[in-house]
Amino acid sequence: MKTNAARILEQQSIPYELLFYEVDPNDLAAERAADKLGLPHEQVFKTLVARGDRSGVCLAVIPANAKLNLKALAKMSDNKKVETVPLKEVQGLTGYIRGGVTALGCKKSYPVFLDISATQFDKIAVSAGKRGQMLLVSPTTYQIAVQGTIGAIAN
Repeated sequence: MKTNAARILEQQSIPYELLFYEVDPNDLAAERAADKLGLPHEQVFKTLVARGDRSGVCLAVIPANAKLNLKALAKMSDNKKVETVPLKEVQGLTGYIRGGVTALGCKKSYPVFLDISATQFDKIAVSAGKRGQMLLVSPTTYQIAVQGTIGAIAN
């Protein structure tokens, strides 16, 4: 079954591959998804929801095995300070549940920041908007689809 994220890519004529993996609701770590897909952790990207003190909500797309560099994201997003939003707010802001958040098709259009490490791969895996489904897509076309800004935001 296609997700809204997949439909958005199709509407923009962006090629992608839909990948499926078994979900363990007790372990939603992006690294587990990478392991189940047989992909390096660096090639699978998770989408984190953050809030800046000036610009409000934004999305940070970083490798599965990385931590978000809050200072770098603040600088890139023209904020003095950025924090990840509490988990209880994620679904209300994005329309997606933990383990299925994607920058494609959120409830509102938020600024998207993609870690520069994505550019070292021909294709990266990002959430398709549903647990257990990932989109394998070119980082360049993904950046275009989400109107993202590329920069060093991961540690």
